Amino acid sequence: MAKARQLTAQELSAGYDRRTILEDVSLEVPAGKITAIVGGNACGKSTLLRTLARILQPKGGSVLLDGKAVHQMPSRAVAQVMGLLPQSPIAPEGITVSDLVGRGRHPHQGLFSRWSAADDRAVEAALEATGTRAFAERELDTLSGGQRQRVWIAMALAQETDVLLLDEPTTFLDVAHQIEVLDLLVDMNLARGTTVVMVLHDLNLAVRYADHLVALADGRIHSEGAPEAVLTEDMVRAVFGLECRIQRDPISGGPSMVPIGRHKSQLA
Repeated sequence: MAKARQLTAQELSAGYDRRTILEDVSLEVPAGKITAIVGGNACGKSTLLRTLARILQPKGGSVLLDGKAVHQMPSRAVAQVMGLLPQSPIAPEGITVSDLVGRGRHPHQGLFSRWSAADDRAVEAALEATGTRAFAERELDTLSGGQRQRVWIAMALAQETDVLLLDEPTTFLDVAHQIEVLDLLVDMNLARGTTVVMVLHDLNLAVRYADHLVALADGRIHSEGAPEAVLTEDMVRAVFGLECRIQRDPISGGPSMVPIGRHKSQLA
């Protein structure tokens, strides 16, 4: 089972070069739950995730993991606890699927330790869970975009961290594989208690699969909390600039957003 980790941002500001994208963001990630970060383009979703994962150095404030400043912790110590699947990961040319997934085990291996049976089990479980075992010996660059995305997710799963951060994990996937991936993350959360934080573009999928929803607008948190409390017509209007109606999701029983466009809209 994953250990409950406390991941928090305190008055966090972050960005690139002289440009500040996040301003004064304070967030407490619910341990052992699934958190989805939503918002319009360029609102700071990926910047927040990259700063939580210590890829970006804060311009102000801090990120704490179990009370320790994550940007001051050794890289290996962080990687053993917290994994990241970035938006556009890069792999060495010619690497096979099994080799790439196996790299998820590196944080658990010391300088003189050897590959173990536990490593084999972790890789096999990740391949099986993501449906990628059939092409385990193929080179990554021979796969389709959707297949490659599932392999990257397998690598993240093989890392077996207590906290997993994913930046748009359903990118390049068709709707069936999007549901498969999100179901997989829920399975992992339920089975291991892994804390999951993910950036999603599809608001309805975020609401259906998340326990906690964070809506960003202009580099600040507009609202956060239980999805049924956060997903409102006012929030969608303020965060996305979109008129909508909130209805009951007939599958989950929770809220669902129906957008109103200029065409095919029949308003009472």
